[in-house]
Amino acid sequence: MQTVTEVEAFARRAHEGQTDKVGVPYIEHVRAVAAGLVPFGDDLVMAGLLHDVIEDTDWTAEQLRATGVPSHVVCVIEAVTNQAGVPYEEKIRRITADRNATLVKIADNAHNSHPDRSAQLPQDKRTRLAAKYRAARDLLWTAADERDIEAIVSIVNPSLLDELEERRARP
Repeated sequence: MQTVTEVEAFARRAHEGQTDKVGVPYIEHVRAVAAGLVPFGDDLVMAGLLHDVIEDTDWTAEQLRATGVPSHVVCVIEAVTNQAGVPYEEKIRRITADRNATLVKIADNAHNSHPDRSAQLPQDKRTRLAAKYRAARDLLWTAADERDIEAIVSIVNPSLLDELEERRARP
């Protein structure tokens, strides 16, 4: 059974040489997602660190299990992994069926929506992604407890707290 420290080192190696949409080493994204999941325990922190490993590297779920990543953590990673031919909105709906996958995706969405990151994108891409992430939040946030959402976004992207307050104020 791997520890969070071992999983973080594994994620760093697995994503070595990869950069995100704004050119930052990819490990920084998964670390930010994992940081937002700290209030929910080590298993979700591990899932946050590894949430893109199956999707963005050659690693498989079976290989992760063989390295000692707990099976229930791998199940969360599989739940948030893109599947060929599955539209994004359908993926988000599938994720909302699982509380832990929902929390990981909320943290991922919060970091992807961070104003410091989006400001570095071309305007057309920024606009398109903002609409995509906002639509995903409508589904994800409906499936989660507001205190959990607040705990995550206050760590990962505090600018979303205003959106959460607006949502609470709606009839």
